Amino acid sequence: MILFRLICITVLLSAFSSLEVHASEPLKVIVSIQPQEYFVKKIGGEFVDITVMVLPGASPHTYEPKPRQMADLQKAVLYFAIGVPFEDTWLKKFEAANEKMKIIHTEQGIEKIEMKGHYCEEDSHHEKDHHATTDPHIWLSPDLVMIQARNIKEALVDIDPGHKSAFETNYEAFVRELTDLDQRIRGIFSGKDGSRFMVQHPSWGYFAKAYGLEQIPVEIEGKEPKAKALQDLMINARQMNVKAVFVQPQFSAKSARTIADAVGCKVISADPLALAWSENLLKVAEEFRDALR
Repeated sequence: MILFRLICITVLLSAFSSLEVHASEPLKVIVSIQPQEYFVKKIGGEFVDITVMVLPGASPHTYEPKPRQMADLQKAVLYFAIGVPFEDTWLKKFEAANEKMKIIHTEQGIEKIEMKGHYCEEDSHHEKDHHATTDPHIWLSPDLVMIQARNIKEALVDIDPGHKSAFETNYEAFVRELTDLDQRIRGIFSGKDGSRFMVQHPSWGYFAKAYGLEQIPVEIEGKEPKAKALQDLMINARQMNVKAVFVQPQFSAKSARTIADAVGCKVISADPLALAWSENLLKVAEEFRDALR
């Protein structure tokens, strides 16, 4: 009888121990792009285990999930969406693959701007303003990231209220980081309102809007300008005194570099999907400021 009781106690302790380990495991969450990993980690800390769908060097415009990512997704409790193009096709499929996973639209509460491409067709005698689409690059403005951060924090608190205090403390620290970053970038561009830069793909519209700058797209949706349009862009770059052209690893930089070589302006590598988000925005701001001197 004593032996039987000991066995029962051992089994019960083992069961409770297993439950405790399971309860202490980080929340498995999915994000669409690397900057979101930065945001979610800042708020969730040790209590989140993050899978990123768009891997380094890939583009949210052409993304398709890997088998391993689908396996991770089936174990996830949260998916933090942000409004990038592939989500239009894949979110419903992700939801079907894991009906228990809650999808959080972190872009909720953000007023988006239009993303326009300005280039001429080869057979045209005037510049055409091509069909405008909504700009999804809302993570490139600290002010807009504050809105996303609040949405992330509220979702984490809702699904894991036991760590509410930690999430709120982390969130407040992240807001201070965002405020400091915004002030530093504003200082960098003080007195430089209206400064223009060309950009291979128009990813930096919210950044430009936040700091009184203007981006001039070379292409839109991955399309290179034709010869006549490229010539017009070179003329415009000279007339507008453009000092820098932004390029990014997700898109061809051929046309942008051709313009930079012809005009004599600086080529800046500005990856909008960099994981080191805060450091990356500050670096891009400093390099553009240096090009304006």
